[in-house]
Amino acid sequence: MKTLARGENCPAPSETLGVTVAGASALDVSALLLAADGKVRSDDDLVFFNNPSGPGVRYDGSIVHVQTSALPPDVETVAITASLDGTGPATFAGAGFLAIGVADPSGQEVVHFDITGLSTESAVVCLEIYRRSGAWKIRAVGQGFDNGLAGIAIAFGISIDDEPPAQQAAPAPVPTQGALPMQSELFAPNYAESTAGVGIQKQGSKMAKVGMNGEVMARAGSMIAYQGDLKFEALGAGGIGNIVRQKLSGEGVPLMKVSGRGDLFLANAAQDVHIIDLDGSDGLTINGANVLAFDTTLSYKIGRVQGAAMGSNAGLFNCVFTGRGRIAITTDGVPVVLNVDQPTFADPQAAVCWSSSLQTGVKRNDQMNFGTLIGRSTGERFTLSFSGQGFVVVQPSEEPPGGMIGGTGGGQQSGVGGALGGLLGR
Repeated sequence: MKTLARGENCPAPSETLGVTVAGASALDVSALLLAADGKVRSDDDLVFFNNPSGPGVRYDGSIVHVQTSALPPDVETVAITASLDGTGPATFAGAGFLAIGVADPSGQEVVHFDITGLSTESAVVCLEIYRRSGAWKIRAVGQGFDNGLAGIAIAFGISIDDEPPAQQAAPAPVPTQGALPMQSELFAPNYAESTAGVGIQKQGSKMAKVGMNGEVMARAGSMIAYQGDLKFEALGAGGIGNIVRQKLSGEGVPLMKVSGRGDLFLANAAQDVHIIDLDGSDGLTINGANVLAFDTTLSYKIGRVQGAAMGSNAGLFNCVFTGRGRIAITTDGVPVVLNVDQPTFADPQAAVCWSSSLQTGVKRNDQMNFGTLIGRSTGERFTLSFSGQGFVVVQPSEEPPGGMIGGTGGGQQSGVGGALGGLLGR
C-alpha cells in the first residue's frame, strides 16, 4: 500500500477506483468533475447525495466510485471532497481523525492519505484523480475551506442560490489561518489543551489528558473527547468483576481499554483529578469508585480490608495496584493527605486511597450510638483504621461516585456503610 503525504502523487492503480473517506465525525462526501480550467462544466458535475451519479463517477455514502475510462474527454480532474454535516463539531479542529483510502477493483486499499493540521475549516478537498499525459494519477491535496461545501462549490464554479455572479468566478479561497473569527475569555491560555507529551497528564483540575501511543485502561464512560485514531474496547466486569461476584451480588469496575495514537480526554462527574506515580516499592490501595485511568504496566487485584468479617456488613473490598506506572484518581472536592504517624481513622466512603503497606482494620463505633454522631447514615457505625508508615487520602465527601457496594451497581448490600464498593462502578 502506498501512503501519501500532502502534495504527493502516484499513478492510479487501475481504471476502477473506490475512494473511501473515513472520519471520527459525520461527513458529507462529494466529487467534482473539473475541466482543464479547474472548474465544473455545469452544476451537474457536483456528484453528492442529491445528485448521486455522473459520467464515470458514482456516489455511495462515504465511498465514491470512479471509472476513469468512462470519464468524458473534457474532464481532466475528479476532486474528492468532504464537509462536516452540521450534527457534530463546527470545524475540523475538534472533528478527530480524517483518512482517505483508494481501493482497487478487488476492494484492497492501495493508496492511503491521512489529513492532519486542519483547524477552522469545515470542508476539505481530500484528493484529486487527474489526467496527465494520457494517464491517470492520484494526488493528496488536503486543502481546507472555512465555509463548508458551499465554499468548495463556489471555488470550483458552481452557482449557489443568492450568490452574486462575481462570486462564481472568484479564485479559490485560501484557508483562514491564525486569528479566530470571534473573541472570548475561553480562548485564553488557561483553557487551551495541555501540551504535555505521551502518557496520563492533568488537563485543568477536573480532566485528565492521555497522550496516546499504545494502550491505557480507563473507567468506562469517562471519555469526554478524543483526537486521532483511537479504538475503544469495553471490558465490562472482566477480571475485577469476576472476582467480586464470587463474594457479593454486584457488578465489577466498568473498565475500557483504549488503544491507538492521539489524545484522549477523561473526566468523571466533574470530580477533581489527581495523578499518582508508583515506583514499584509500595502499592496503592484505592476505592474503585475513584479510579479514572491507569497505565497497563500496573497490576491490580481486589483485596478485602483486614479485620472485615466475610459475609457481614463489614465486608469491605477495594482495588490494590502494584508495579511501576501512573494512575489518575478522582476526589469529590479537595482532599486532605494524612501522614499515618499515629492511629488514624476515616469514614470508609471518604477514604479514597492509601499506602498498601499500611495495616488496616474495621472499627465498630456502636458505643453510645456513636454512629449517629459521626456520619449521615447508620452504616457509619464502622470506620477504617490505619497504622504503620504511609499516607491516606481523604475526600470531603461521604458519597463517592457509585456509592456503597450495591448502591447503584445492583448489589445486595445497599445501605452497608463504608463499603469501598465504589469498585462496583455506576
